[in-house]
Formats: sequence, structure tokens, C-alpha cells
Amino acid sequence: MYHESGIATGRCGGYIAPMTTLQSGQVRTRIPVDRPPDRADIEGSGESAGKSLDAQLLEGVSRTFAFTIPQLPGGLRETVTNAYLLCRIADTIEDDPVLDAGEKDRFHAAFLDAAETGRGAEDFARALWPRLAPGTLAAEIELVRSSPRVLRTTNQLRPSQSDAILRCLATMSVGMGSFERRRSRSGLDDLGEYESYCYCYFVAGVVGEMLTDLFCDYSPRIGSKRQELEARTVSFGLGLQMTNILKDVWDDYADGVCWLPRDVFATYGYDLDELQPHHNGNGNAFAASISTLVGVTHAHLRRALEYTLHIPRSEPGIRRFLIWAVLLAVSTLRKISANPLFTSGAEVKVSRRQVAAIVASSGAVIRSNFGLSALFRTAARGLPLYNGNGFQPPMDRDDGE
Repeated sequence: MYHESGIATGRCGGYIAPMTTLQSGQVRTRIPVDRPPDRADIEGSGESAGKSLDAQLLEGVSRTFAFTIPQLPGGLRETVTNAYLLCRIADTIEDDPVLDAGEKDRFHAAFLDAAETGRGAEDFARALWPRLAPGTLAAEIELVRSSPRVLRTTNQLRPSQSDAILRCLATMSVGMGSFERRRSRSGLDDLGEYESYCYCYFVAGVVGEMLTDLFCDYSPRIGSKRQELEARTVSFGLGLQMTNILKDVWDDYADGVCWLPRDVFATYGYDLDELQPHHNGNGNAFAASISTLVGVTHAHLRRALEYTLHIPRSEPGIRRFLIWAVLLAVSTLRKISANPLFTSGAEVKVSRRQVAAIVASSGAVIRSNFGLSALFRTAARGLPLYNGNGFQPPMDRDDGE
């Protein structure tokens, strides 16, 4: 299941929504498969003036990242766009409801081989796109069809950049397969497995590690802070992904899956085997469990703020890219905390007005660690905070340079 942290509208928009559902204005369509694709099909429809193929594909599959990635400076922006598209192709394979486990493993292996060797990309695309389920978004099919050109861009990156991306892709592919084969409505075993699941998925811990590698490769000054960033990078991804899982719990339930940790709910007397929106009169136990997970997620997002503050003030684009995600996530958590018995993601969706306020207010203080910390404290006011040793008091200090 794909969960994405975002800003636009869709199930990863208003704020957060997984990308397997329709973006506003999109229609699920299926490209006819009554003829073999020719080279033009495989390589895409070309590039519009002034916009790369990767940028066009990004707009099709994620308005969220099409909005945030351009905040990054040139040279880094193109690399992160390419990395996102590769991760999205891997997710398209894993999330397809028609392909069986063996087929998914073979497609993942072929994709990784093409990415690592630069060979076999057209064969991979020709084999995969006609097999995708009828409900697959047209933009996702186009991405798969265009994968040879996307991979060509990957192969033109510096080795330090492509190596970071390929490490992420390999970990993601293996991790997603492991969890998708255990999907059920009964949830995950415990909080440790919950965090392991979040680590494997985009935007998750493994992607945070990749971004840290790319940021450090881009800027020697950021590279000098690698130790501080690496200490917080997994938490950054976990905080965003956990927010998405909490927000999307009922959308996932409708899809026949639950990614919540059973041990947390059992502590409060709630059995996830009996999960349903009205909780059979056990809503208090469900609300207490959600509050605990909000507290765990809040703790990770505090670390994500610290990560952002360790990015030099001389890199406002990277800081914007990061702080928007953090503030949108904590704003969503606050809505969940205020309404833990919500029955639809729309009930805890961050409004367009709130998004605009976050963009404007963070822009005004983007070079100030004190200012960004104050915005976070305001957004997180009243949230529970749980770090494994019990609930902690609200944040009252400013970390960073």
C-alpha cells in the first residue's frame, strides 16, 4: 500500500493521501492492450518546451511532490525527481492487485537489474505495463512505459547519486514485498513491526536515508553535518509515514488491510480483529490507542524538525522542502488527536487555507531556527508525546545551529 506525505488534494491531498486513489480530476483509464507497444509507446510522448520528461511524469503521478520538489535547488531537484519516480515504479509493481507474489518478485528483480546495469529497461517496460490491473491510473501506466527514459536519466547521474538511489530502491523493493505478503485486517504484531513497516515505505526511513546521502553529496557544508542528520533521518521518514497510516486507517480498512500495531491496541483492551468504524461500543479504547500512536508519531516529528534545523540557513530551498512536510504532518496529527474516532480521512484533512498559511508563515522565517521551532510548537500544541518511556511534556527548547 502506498502512503505519501503531501500538500495537494487526493488520498496523498488536502494534506495526506496514498497515491493509489484518484487525484482530483483524474479518471481511471486503461490503455488498450490489443496491440504490442511500439518504441514510441515505451519511451513516452516526448517533452514539452522547457520541462523535462521526469518533471512531466512527476506532475502526473504526484501533485504533492510536483509542488515540493521544485523548492530544491537546481542539480538536487532533478536527482530527487528521478529518485521519486523510480520509487513510484517499484510501488506500482508491489501494489498491483492482479500480479501474484512470484510475478512481483520477478518484475522487481528485472527493474533493479535494469537500474543497476542500464540494460533490459525496454524489455521490462514491455512486459509490465500490459499486465497492470485495469484500475491502474493512466499516469502510472505512462510512468512504467517511460521507465527506459527515466532509467537513462538515472544512469547519467554521478555514481554517488545513483548509488544512493539504488540502495534505497533495493531496500524498498525487498521490504515492501515482505509486508505486502502479510497484509490482513488484523494489523501488525507490535510497535516494532509497525516501525519496520514504516521504514520500508515511501516517504519512509529508507528514503530519508537516501535524501540525506543526496543532500550531503550536493553540499559539502551539509556533508559536514552528516552525523547529526543521520541520527535523525529515519525518524523523519517514520514520522511522515506514521501520520499517513493514522490518517488513512479507514481507507486501508476498505481495502481489506490494517497496518496498526496490535500490542498497542491490546493494552487498552481493543482487538484489531474486530476493527470497524463504530467499534462496537469500545470507542474509548480505540481513542486511547490512537492517542498513544499520535504521541509516538509526534516524537518522530520532533526529530524531523531537528533534522530540518541542521540544514544550513544558506539552503532555504531544502529547508522549505523539509519543513512543509513536517508542519503539514503535525497539523494532521492535531486533527486526528482532536477527533480520534473519525471515520473518514476527509474529517482530518488539512484545509487549503491551512496549507497556504503554512507555506506563507514558514517562508517568512525559513532562515530562522527559532522561527521554525516556534511554528512547530504552535502546530503541535496540545499533542501527546510518547518516546517509549512514557508521555513527555511539550517541546520547550530550540534545537539546531
